[in-house]
Parts: sequence; C-alpha cells; structure tokens
Amino acid sequence: MHPRRELTVELGDRSYPIYIGEGLLDDAGELFAQRGISKKSPLMIITDENVAERHLEKLQTVLVAAGFDVSTAIIKPGESSKSLAVLESLVTKALDAGLDRKSTIVALGGGVVGDLAGFVAASYMRGLKFVQVPTTILAHDSSVGGKVAVNHPLAKNIIGAFHQPELVLYDLNTLQTLPKREISAGLSEVVKHGLIWDPAFVQWCDENAERLTSLDADALGYALFMGCSVKAEVVSKDERENDLRAILNLGHTIGHALEAVAGYKELLHGEAISIGMVGAARLAVKLGASEDVYTVTKRVLSQVGLPVRLPEHLDTDAIMEAMMHDKKFAEGTMVFIVPIEIGKVEINKSVSAALIREIVEQLKQEAV
Repeated sequence: MHPRRELTVELGDRSYPIYIGEGLLDDAGELFAQRGISKKSPLMIITDENVAERHLEKLQTVLVAAGFDVSTAIIKPGESSKSLAVLESLVTKALDAGLDRKSTIVALGGGVVGDLAGFVAASYMRGLKFVQVPTTILAHDSSVGGKVAVNHPLAKNIIGAFHQPELVLYDLNTLQTLPKREISAGLSEVVKHGLIWDPAFVQWCDENAERLTSLDADALGYALFMGCSVKAEVVSKDERENDLRAILNLGHTIGHALEAVAGYKELLHGEAISIGMVGAARLAVKLGASEDVYTVTKRVLSQVGLPVRLPEHLDTDAIMEAMMHDKKFAEGTMVFIVPIEIGKVEINKSVSAALIREIVEQLKQEAV
C-alpha cells in the first residue's frame, strides 16, 4: 500500500474516508473492497475524454484485476456536459451495462464529472453507491460533501441532490498532467478553505505558493489534506447547508454570476471564485473589517497565479441579473459570505444590491 494521508467526513453511519497520496490508483481494488463495494453487481466508471486518455485504463485494469465487473462511460469535457441530456444518455448506458441497486458509480475526473456522475448515482434506481476519484486540484472541494447536480440553461447546479460518496480516493500522481492554469484555478478553493477557517493555513499558502504551483508533492498533499479537513469539518456539522455550510460559498455569489455571464468559457470556476473572493474582501472592508482582509486575500490569490480583477467587458447589469438567479438569494436581500478577518467569515443576510453593484464596478478597476 502507498503512503497516504487519511481523514474522515463524520456523518454517523454514513461517514466516509478521504485518502490522499501518490500512487493510490494502484490500491483502488483493495480500498473499494474495504468499503464494501460489490463485486457481484457491475460498476460503472464515468469520466471525460481528457481524463480517459490519461487515467481510465489504469483504474479499469486495477479494478478488473481485483475482481470487479467494470463498464465505462466517457463524456465530453467541460461544464456543458452537466446537462439533463447528458444525464439521460448516462442512465441509458447504465441500463445497457446492467447496473442494479447494488451497483456503484465511480466518478473519475474533475468537478464536472464528480457533480454529474454523483447525480447519476443519486437518481438512478433512487440511489446507488458512488466513489469519487478526483483528478484535479479543484475537485478536492467538489468531491467532498455530497453535493451533486446538473445545470439548467438559466442557472448552475439548480437540479441536484445531497448524495454522499462511499470514499474519496485522491491520487496526487493524476495532478501531474494538469495545465498551469488549471493548477492555479484549483488552488483557489484551497486558499478559500484557509480564508474561512484557518489563518495559519492562509499564511502557509502565502509562504509556499511557489511549491504549490509547481506541484511539489509534499506541499500539495499537505494543502489538499488541510483543504479537505476544513470541508469535512464544516460538512459534518451542517450536511444540508442549513446555516454553517453556507460559509463554503465565500466568493461564490459573485463568482457564479461571472461564470454564467462569461458563458462558462472565458473564466474557469476557480478564477471566477478568486475574483469573487476579492470582491467579498472589498465588501468586508466597506462593512468595517480591517484593510488586511483585502490585502492578504488579494496577495495570496495573486501569488498562486489567480486573477483578482474582473474583465471590464463583462456587463455589470448582466452580472447583477445572474446573481438574482443564484440559489443563495433569499427573499430579495442578498445573502453574502463576508470575511470579518482572515480565517473567519460571517453570513450577512442583508447586503444591499447597490453596494454589490459598486463592488462589481470596483473589481473592474482592480490594480493587478
């Protein structure tokens, strides 16, 4: 077995482990069996074309050698695959492959694959087991916590469920082929976990930015372990986002709106969230927080190669309109996650839309 870091998402009898380490795909057969994944019923690996090329054969070979009955389904990469049409095609594949109630869905890929495959698992025959095998840094966030969904043309993640995985298997070797831009985009959610929960970790990210962007295995393993630990702790306290879990949305209210307005192409998720977190920090200072909240947030995000300025050509009215569709909007006032200091945020339920508009305009002028 390969050396690994391990932590648990504590949800009573639905608790599950997260394994992080190099070479863990080789151990998949053993780890699946330990978690009670059935070898009698077929399992289906869902992945996208890019990931399939690099990692599918390896995972499939390991699982088949361990006695699992494996079928595969490959989708097109990108956010546009998180649709009802693709969901339906995957259900067809699952039926053709003979998946039954004891079957398992394995999500091999980034956040899109995890969200989509997880929703197939949540909805097929009213719920199958599933396993997350993330292959991007960004997916350290989306693969933990059981939020699964597809998009609607009018709103992101609006058709979804809470469906927890049986385990999360995070092989750091799969990250070595990521393009530079994807590495930075993924680190956005890593930094976010520090900003909401752990000031010492934010400082560590600041000091180790270069090790992180160059994929130093030890630094990356530690950062992902810390990020997953924060996510696991928050989820175990508030699985269904009644209150506390909402803090994980730092930067997301503006960020999701930017993704929508930019058509999910111009900005990667992590890039949009980075700009959103700078916006949230600016808002915090306006509401009385120390200037540090803004300067540190912006500096650390810049250090790991993320954008901190909003592209000027994106229309402010369109961005405001997109925020109105956001699920985080309750009864007309904007619910905003506001950092009150580094490592601590509060849920502010009465931020005026006028103030947010001002912030959006300022983000277009942000000095880089």
